[in-house]
Amino acid sequence: IIDGRFYTECRHFHAMATHKQDCLRDNCVFSVRHTHSYCKSPNCIRMMAQPVQNPIRFSSMNCANCRARDGAYVGSCRTCADFV
Repeated sequence: IIDGRFYTECRHFHAMATHKQDCLRDNCVFSVRHTHSYCKSPNCIRMMAQPVQNPIRFSSMNCANCRARDGAYVGSCRTCADFV
């Protein structure tokens, strides 16, 4: 699970923290409930799913990468303009 910030204007997600969560399925080789090690059964799940993105913060603006690409800087930050 990836916790992070979701930017509503550009619809980008930036990760802030990650943690693992057990699916608790008997037929998943990654779960603690899977009974036998070195499983070769075709009925068991041997591939992980993509991590879930959990937005814990929402921002009603573009992300920093999109603002830098578009040339829109927050306030009058001359330091940011020097790097473009």
